Amino acid sequence: MRNSTLALAIGTGLGLAGPASAQDQGPIKVGILHSLSGTMAISETVLKDEMLMLIEQQNERGGLLGRQLQPVVVDPGSNWPMYAEQARQLLAQDQVDVIFGAWTSVSRKAMLPVVEELNGLLFYPVQYEGEESSQNVFYTGAAPNQQAIPAVDYLIDELGIERFVLAGTDYVYPRTANRILEAYLKDERGIADEDIMINYTPFGHSDWQNIVAQIQQFGSQGKPTAVVSTINGDANVPFYLELANQGVDASDIPVIAFSVGEQELSGIDTGPLVGHLAAWNYFQSIDTDANAEFVDAWQAYTQDDAAVTNDPMEAHYIGFNMWLEAVRKAGTTDVDAVKEAIIGVTVPNLSGGYAAMMPNHHITKPVFIGEIQDDGQFQVVWETPSTVAGDEWSDFLPGSRDLISDWRAPLRCGNLNVQTMSCGGSTAAQEAEAALAE
Repeated sequence: MRNSTLALAIGTGLGLAGPASAQDQGPIKVGILHSLSGTMAISETVLKDEMLMLIEQQNERGGLLGRQLQPVVVDPGSNWPMYAEQARQLLAQDQVDVIFGAWTSVSRKAMLPVVEELNGLLFYPVQYEGEESSQNVFYTGAAPNQQAIPAVDYLIDELGIERFVLAGTDYVYPRTANRILEAYLKDERGIADEDIMINYTPFGHSDWQNIVAQIQQFGSQGKPTAVVSTINGDANVPFYLELANQGVDASDIPVIAFSVGEQELSGIDTGPLVGHLAAWNYFQSIDTDANAEFVDAWQAYTQDDAAVTNDPMEAHYIGFNMWLEAVRKAGTTDVDAVKEAIIGVTVPNLSGGYAAMMPNHHITKPVFIGEIQDDGQFQVVWETPSTVAGDEWSDFLPGSRDLISDWRAPLRCGNLNVQTMSCGGSTAAQEAEAALAE
């Protein structure tokens, strides 16, 4: 992994901020913290480019509060401690007003103590495992009840699946998501222990021959079987290629993925993958005027008619517009004022509805199941009838089901026990440090 820091302060035509006394008249700085190298570059580079596009578009509309937006881009190189170091650099040295960034949960948890210590704002755009709520973080990706739980419900109710392979990359998101799924499958859906197989592999894993053979053997026991994939990053490419090599197609053992979208499928032959599934809150193929406009703008910005969009890009689109609206509402970029203003802010999503920021710093989202097509796009085969509010604490884990978070005054608590009506008092940063120490 790359340890060096790439810091690019990109001017917007107004020049750099002036003396401290004039900073409130200078550009508003937007930190962009995504890996542009290493194993996560396949997923995160496009998010950096999208943020640059959104900032450019906003500046063409006159900026924000009469000021231009100035992106400040850093590259943590898929090195998790670097996310913390560069978050500190962005907040303490570059003095950005907000950060948009991270993909993996381990990178978010690395940043969390820094963002809380320095009272920054972080908009996190990727599905995650829940079991966390921070007053300084806005979770615009899916919580488990907005992706993982509907996905296994679809497999059981629509496809009649009875055996599950929970395959994930070995870090906090897959392990926690699979702990929730295992409890849900056993306790709520009556799936037996012997009908659940769990497998973890390192980031960047490439040798899938034995694991795919094990999946085939597990699926040959007379019960319909599916793979629920929380595999992250560039390990997905050889995984799907090995499935194809061993003749595992969607009619045999369907794979439903939580981290594979249009971006990860671009550049590979998706013909053998047709029919495999993904659960997201957005697909490029969604037919709305707003989405068509977004896709057109993205392809024009990249000067690539084949450039694809994906779910985390929509999450950044929503989060960016929510932050703009909250700053307008507050009349300032002051962190505490924006935190206060953003709860209840509602902005259009790209699927024809609206996203609202909830008191737990999660948003409302529709849920879609899509089938891979031979052109690398997804055809929506199922969707929720309305949006679903993100649930920060799982209803299916002991010690979690009684907790809620509400960051409105006067409560301002991230882990209120509704049985005892007491706030645990521990911060998400402390919980993050504990998780990282595991």
